[in-house]
Amino acid sequence: MTIPSAFTASLSPAERAAYGRNARKRAPRSGQARYEADGREDPIEVIERQSATRVRELVPIRYARMLESPFRFYRGAAAIMAMDLGRHPHSGLTVQLCGDAHLLNFRLLASPERHLVFDINDFDETLAGPFEWDVKRLAASFVIAARANGFGAPEQDEAVRACVRGYRTRMREFAGMRTLDIWYAQDDADRMRTLLASAMNKQTRRRTAEATAKARTRTHMQAYAKLTRRTAAGRVIASDPPLITPLRELPSGASTDRQEKELQAVVEGYTKTLSSERRHLLRRYRMVDIARKVVGVGSVGTRCWIILMLGRDDDDPLLLQAKEAQESVLAVHTGGERFDNQGRRVVTGQRLIQTTSDIFLGWTHVVSGLDGHGRDFYVRQLRDWKGIARPELWDPATLCLFGQVCGASLARAHARSGDPVALAAYLGGGDRFDHALTEFARAYADQNERDFEALGTAVAAGRVEARDL
Repeated sequence: MTIPSAFTASLSPAERAAYGRNARKRAPRSGQARYEADGREDPIEVIERQSATRVRELVPIRYARMLESPFRFYRGAAAIMAMDLGRHPHSGLTVQLCGDAHLLNFRLLASPERHLVFDINDFDETLAGPFEWDVKRLAASFVIAARANGFGAPEQDEAVRACVRGYRTRMREFAGMRTLDIWYAQDDADRMRTLLASAMNKQTRRRTAEATAKARTRTHMQAYAKLTRRTAAGRVIASDPPLITPLRELPSGASTDRQEKELQAVVEGYTKTLSSERRHLLRRYRMVDIARKVVGVGSVGTRCWIILMLGRDDDDPLLLQAKEAQESVLAVHTGGERFDNQGRRVVTGQRLIQTTSDIFLGWTHVVSGLDGHGRDFYVRQLRDWKGIARPELWDPATLCLFGQVCGASLARAHARSGDPVALAAYLGGGDRFDHALTEFARAYADQNERDFEALGTAVAAGRVEARDL
């Protein structure tokens, strides 16, 4: 799919707005409420097909995590929702999608200038596609989170409306802004606190301040202290199998040396994708240890390595994460650009829609000598000032506030890659789109619960295996 801003740049604002309004003919805003389950593929087959390319012994951990709750299932079921979204008409208003825009993929992050900002954090599925796919995934996540807290239907609906209204009103603001102002727009923690202060009660303000302070403690040094241990030979990554398994402990036998050389090749190839000054910075570190790491929910089973590097001495660490990048779950449903390297796809998408990308972000490709398969990776710092939302602790008002912030942040991401004038014209000044997505989110949360139960049934029947840690 072509990103609209690429072919609307030569049009006047009035023509771009007309383009957006015409998209209502393809996909009426009220029609965005529609969700049809008839004729959909078996969801277990969808995730099993995805698991077929992953580390076999880790796949049962993925299913066990997905069975912890409907929300955990939703986090691991991006491929299922991509299938469902791909079966329905869409607006044709294309942006660079996050691809997995649920509420826990929005968080506090450190900018290269060491400011704390609020932004999207996960780009494994990023690809160009219809803007509403991201908005729908985000909206449904608020219903699922609200149900997990025992909130009633009115509170669920209000959280979704706050989210979608935040997206729509922010997009209309961007429609009137200069192009560079949109690109430089940022949601730093101080600005967010100021914007929301009047709407927060005392308890929410306290929790927000605590979350901000905690995010500032989640530095690479904190990760270093937690994930490594001191030995007679120096610092090494601490073993915690199967979550963290140093290379030296993997059951690879005589192939350990070869696998270590391949991982060194990952670092060497990745280094070439960095700018010259960052290559210079990285050369000041030496690699001292490597371990396999189990990450997330939907990502469990993909090959992920943490790489311990040291600079001047043991008190000068750099922790990198090299994560396998597979084809986006959206790709089969968009017919869009095919990338020669999926790691490059992730990095390109992240740089396009995130305002504060990690300075060590890059990609590479390695052919394994163990099985002969070529694999794509992207690399970034393991942790740097990340503040993670805790929706299970929130009341309905706080969930609504977070929905407003997430919706506005997603609008900023989409405005950087798409045409905010066309998008704002499609959305309009009224709340028709808001109400349509509220209905969709409720229906899709119901579908998610049915799929969650289907996975439980599949495990009970022995069709797939789930294994707790």
